[in-house]
Amino acid sequence: MSGDRPVRVLVADDSELFRQLLARVVAADPGFEVVGTAEDGRAAAALVGALHPDVVTMDLEMPDADGFSGIARIMAETPTPILVLTARRAEAVAFRALSLGALDLLEKPAAGADLDAYAGELLARLRLLAGVKVIRHPRGLRGRAAAPGPPERRADLVVIGASLGGPRALATLLRALPAGFRAPIAIVQHIADGFTAGLAGWLAQESRLEVREARDGDPLRPGLVLLAPSGRHLLVGQGVARLSDAAPVETFRPSVTPLFASAARSYGARACGVLLTGMGRDGAEGLRLLRAAGAPTLAQDEATSAVFGMARAAIELGAVERVLALEEIPRALQAMVR
Repeated sequence: MSGDRPVRVLVADDSELFRQLLARVVAADPGFEVVGTAEDGRAAAALVGALHPDVVTMDLEMPDADGFSGIARIMAETPTPILVLTARRAEAVAFRALSLGALDLLEKPAAGADLDAYAGELLARLRLLAGVKVIRHPRGLRGRAAAPGPPERRADLVVIGASLGGPRALATLLRALPAGFRAPIAIVQHIADGFTAGLAGWLAQESRLEVREARDGDPLRPGLVLLAPSGRHLLVGQGVARLSDAAPVETFRPSVTPLFASAARSYGARACGVLLTGMGRDGAEGLRLLRAAGAPTLAQDEATSAVFGMARAAIELGAVERVLALEEIPRALQAMVR
């Protein structure tokens, strides 16, 4: 996308009223141009192929051809960044869209909502996604032998950070772990406020592990996956999870770095840090603290990342011990907890 032209947006929704509202909100900013609108997923996929927008907003519940089929076709034929707009943020079904290749979720504005505030959040998200180079995840990586590395150490805790593209990566990673995985897992995933309960429910459906939002004081036990809730940092210490209302870090709350830093303090070399796909540099300093404490540190490689930002920042900081394809990370983790 060239920086001297507007971001070109395609709007897909079955409600003509909402399509018009959204198109008006987007087009009111001179940095954006609405190149087309579609009433269902089939029409959206056809228009993406013809118009090549920079980013697509996609409703999920549409007659004839729903948003899921539209996303699948777009990602197969003309891969394009997709922002899903949903009125049901707490439901796990919306996350199926991310597994099909959509990049992010945002709640639709409620009746009577402040449209100016909503427009600011929507346009910021669209601008961010329009700059992402969407990739097809290489099928050939499956079954590839794990990259050689140092002898595995025992890990009593796994801490994971992810941002843009993270839900899909997390589902792939957790799906590959056995029900009897012998360490607790704590995760910070950057996502719009209110979506973490739905994300936890979806990840629980996708894996054989128990996955839920973290509560203050939750015991850290093998096979339990705790996800940082909206608006609170997730920390670990003394065998329990702690939630914190401390100031945002790298503009995020929850932030990956406080989780990693707490694991470095409380577990040291007995923790394992994993940094997945994401934009920015949140988690890089926390991963450096884990490595300095003697913990193994892993980062998802560029080829399998939707956005190679956070991992790249950590690599440049010298915080990463091993860079692995996403499909290799579960094998590395299993070797550490046996």
